[in-house]
Amino acid sequence: MGTFFNPGNGSFTQDKNSEIYIDKTELLKFLNKKLGTNGKCIAVSHARRFGKSHAAGMIDAYYSLGSDSSKLFENTKIASDPDYEKYRNKYNVIHLDISSVWDYHKEDLIESIEERVCEDFQKIYGDLLNYKRDFYLLIQDIYLLTGIPFVIIIDEWDCVIRNSHDQALVHKYLQFLHSLFKSEESKSFLALGYITGILPIKKIKDESALNNFQEYTMLDSYPITEYYGFTEKEVKDLCKDYSMDFETVKAWYNGYLIDGEHMYNPNSVSQALERHKIDSYWRNTSAFDTINTFITMNYAGLKDDVMKMLTGGKVRINTNTFQNDFSIITSKDDALTALIHLGYLGYDADRKKSFIPNYEVATAFELALQTGSWKEIAESISKCDELLDETIDGNAERVAELIGLAHETYTSILKYNDENVLSCVLTMAYFTAPAYYNVIREMPSGKGFADFVFLPRANAGNRPAMIIELKYNQSAETALKQIKEKRYQGALSGYQGKILLVGINYDSEKHHTCMIEEL
Repeated sequence: MGTFFNPGNGSFTQDKNSEIYIDKTELLKFLNKKLGTNGKCIAVSHARRFGKSHAAGMIDAYYSLGSDSSKLFENTKIASDPDYEKYRNKYNVIHLDISSVWDYHKEDLIESIEERVCEDFQKIYGDLLNYKRDFYLLIQDIYLLTGIPFVIIIDEWDCVIRNSHDQALVHKYLQFLHSLFKSEESKSFLALGYITGILPIKKIKDESALNNFQEYTMLDSYPITEYYGFTEKEVKDLCKDYSMDFETVKAWYNGYLIDGEHMYNPNSVSQALERHKIDSYWRNTSAFDTINTFITMNYAGLKDDVMKMLTGGKVRINTNTFQNDFSIITSKDDALTALIHLGYLGYDADRKKSFIPNYEVATAFELALQTGSWKEIAESISKCDELLDETIDGNAERVAELIGLAHETYTSILKYNDENVLSCVLTMAYFTAPAYYNVIREMPSGKGFADFVFLPRANAGNRPAMIIELKYNQSAETALKQIKEKRYQGALSGYQGKILLVGINYDSEKHHTCMIEEL
């Protein structure tokens, strides 16, 4: 058992011993069908914290000769597969994490990788091998010596592509990968190639190092979507086990619609359940900086599109122009596609539209907006908690004042005298409300549609339900009257808690008024 060559099953053992473990071993059934075929090279590019490393550890444990994982896989889904024993612990495995080498060996990356693996080779084969030969030829020698093919796993394969501007190094690295996955020798020694990263494989002119890989991305990962992240059913079951409100967990962590499957961020869901606390667990400076980098780019329509998504909308996007390189962004479509691959936007493949997937990601956007051209909007968002509190407390004058300030903020982006625009402004003004409410726009009720209905979730505490009606060049009193006459409160039939009726009017003089009543 080595560190890089024929590793043990410690990583998967740790995953299985964790408080929250979801069985994703049927991924191995999919991979077994790829062994030794033309489809043996698999590239999985997903956002961070979506289980790529977990999968790699599981692949180690299943294929590696470095351990006996029979007990580890007992009672797992793959154990019932007829071919389970046929492939278990029968392969030479090399597992590399490029990012861990890159951190310390940017100048001699390839040499350092080869040195580390060769040290493991020497422990087993001693003087049987000529270690001066090219690395891929050494692998071929081991295959010829043992008759056992290789499974090669590379985590963070795109680390070099994302972080290096040295084209000579990038070329050398791609040639190294070519030798492992596409050389003539690899056709015999390679049983399976499995690489993971954030970016899909870079489109490089005249480079064919990785064009034999089948790719599975945040845009399209069928049929292995369910193995990266938690499915909705899995989250529902976990919420029952941990006595957590599913609707709240859904609002905070759902939204990644991949191949029609609603996938949840497993890291955030696990932390929320283990701590029994709904919160943003994606709090790191790099996330905010990354979002800010892309949304402040000076491309026509980009700011409008971001605003639309911030107010709950979806925007059409062409993902095909993106060159799978964060340093080459030439349009707003490229910028938004980059954010999809990073997990900061969701993607509806059927409609070819991007959107902000959930409230946790929305909070990351909120913090990312605090610099540059978005600063005024960030200041407006910072007043959202006050607006919600003042509404709940029935302070109508202050509510009207805060909505007026929000409306002024967005006049440079949105046409002022348009009732739908006021609806968008209200969505932004109550930006933090989805932390506690399901906010529904144009909700069917009574004899028409209520402009906004705020339905409290289990984590809302004593916060009341609210029905908000908007009017232009009329009066707040007229708005309240409409709620009552058209019985919009019927939207909350069966709700036993406190209900507030909120009427808001603004006029062509940009004057806002508000009336609040308790039902």
